[in-house]
Amino acid sequence: MELSLFFAGTGGSVPSARRGLPATLLRRGGERILFDCGEGTQRQLLRSIGLPELDAVFLTHLHADHWLGLPGMLKSFELRDRERPLTVYGPPGTRAALERLRPVFGRPRFGLTFAEPEPDEALERDGYRIVPFLVRHRGTAYGYAIVEDDRPGRFDAAHAQALGVRPGPDFGRLQRGEAVDGVSSDQVVGPGRRGRRVVLTGDTAPTDAVVVAAHGADVLVHEATFGDEDRERAAQTLHSTARQAATVAEDAEVALLALTHLSSRLPARRLLEEAREVFPHTEVPRDFDAIDVPFPERGGPEVVEWRRAAQRAEA
Repeated sequence: MELSLFFAGTGGSVPSARRGLPATLLRRGGERILFDCGEGTQRQLLRSIGLPELDAVFLTHLHADHWLGLPGMLKSFELRDRERPLTVYGPPGTRAALERLRPVFGRPRFGLTFAEPEPDEALERDGYRIVPFLVRHRGTAYGYAIVEDDRPGRFDAAHAQALGVRPGPDFGRLQRGEAVDGVSSDQVVGPGRRGRRVVLTGDTAPTDAVVVAAHGADVLVHEATFGDEDRERAAQTLHSTARQAATVAEDAEVALLALTHLSSRLPARRLLEEAREVFPHTEVPRDFDAIDVPFPERGGPEVVEWRRAAQRAEA
């Protein structure tokens, strides 16, 4: 099943000519879930992959650069005659903040609800769960861990036949854990395979909470608002430097670190170099880049540049 992250906006606080405000789209099979919705997000999506029929929206916190694009997007859904209900999740205060904007987007006919899950409350979905966790930022702020269920082990059909099991329904029984004609499931089914894990921090100072949530993750999307020379300002504002994000990734033993929430004052190349001195498996996605996350046995996560993806689509 496809699992990827599409970066609709990778800038921080103020949009620039090259980077929009924070917005990351999780694509898993046919599901489309948006994490944060900075000003201009729907325009960013329309310029790239189109405005999808979102299954849910998750806000990391209520600073304006992370959610001001939402009212316009909700209005667009209404004008497009959306029918499926939509839930917007976020930390405490999300419901009150969005209810105050009802005069802007009204009461959509498709059914709009707001939810404020507790920290570490697993929100179960089809084959995976989304778990909010507290990060260190001004006000209550969440990161989110997307954790797939573990998968059954690989079925060895050839070995099953060698043991005398006939192809067909008996194969299915073995895969479900039943025994067939004296052959047990563990003789022909390998050990269970872990599901994929992707973690997004939103805005945060370095914190052990991210290390715990992201331990062994395939991808960690971590903010990097500042360079190493601005460590004091990062501490004052409860943001992270690129080097600090890399240290978190190293401690969490993730497969890939993606830096976002970049300031327009700093060259992305410099932040990438600082991070790679600590954690070599670091990337800095541009707007409209994606990260494909295959199952671990099929390889590691890979950045797909927007230009390359566009060329592939044309071909």
